[in-house]
Amino acid sequence: MHLASLLIFAAALFVAAGSPGPSIAALVARVISKGFRDVFPFLLAMWIGEGIWLSLAVFGLAVVAQTFHYAFVVVKWAGVAYLAYLAFKMWTAPVEAKEGGMPREDSPLKLFFAGMAVTLGNPKIMMFYLALLPTMIDLASVTVAGWVELTLTMALVLAVIDLAWVLAASQARRLLNSKRAMKVANRVSATTMAGAAAAIAARS
Repeated sequence: MHLASLLIFAAALFVAAGSPGPSIAALVARVISKGFRDVFPFLLAMWIGEGIWLSLAVFGLAVVAQTFHYAFVVVKWAGVAYLAYLAFKMWTAPVEAKEGGMPREDSPLKLFFAGMAVTLGNPKIMMFYLALLPTMIDLASVTVAGWVELTLTMALVLAVIDLAWVLAASQARRLLNSKRAMKVANRVSATTMAGAAAAIAARS
C-alpha cells in the first residue's frame, strides 16, 4: 500500500481509538481497580477484535457481518452483562491495605472474553471499519500484503494508545495508599465500568 494511505488510516484510527469510549473506560477502570498485571488478556482480545472488524472490511465481508447481525447482538449483550458483573465486583471488593498485598486475579480467559465482547459488541468500532474506512481507502484494491500492512499499522496505533492509558491508570493507582482512597478508587472504577456497559447497551 502507499505510505500516504497508511498514514491516513493511522491518523484516523488514532483519533477514533484515542477518544475515551466504552473500551477505554473499561480498560482504565480495570487497571485502577486491579492493577496492570492481569490486564493483558483483555488488551489482546481488544486488539484481535479490532483485527476481525478490519478483516471483515478489507475482504468485503460486511454482508457477512450484517447476515450474522444477531450473533453480534448476542456478543454485545454478553459483554454488557459481564462488564456489569465486573462493576458489581469492584463496588463490593474488600479493601486490603497490607504491604505488598496483591488483589486476586481474575481468569485470563474471562478477561479475554470481556475484551472480545467489548470490541465486537461496540457499534463505534464496527462503524469505523465497515462505514468510515471504505471512505479513506479503496478497499477493492487492497491485496493480502496490503491487509497485512493495515493490520500491523492498526496494532501499532492501538498498542501506543492503550498502553498509554494503562500507564496513566497505573500511575494513578500508585497514589492510592490508604484504605479510604482504595475504596473510593474501587467505587469510581465500578461506576466507570458500569458506565461503559451502559454506553455499549445504549448504542444501536
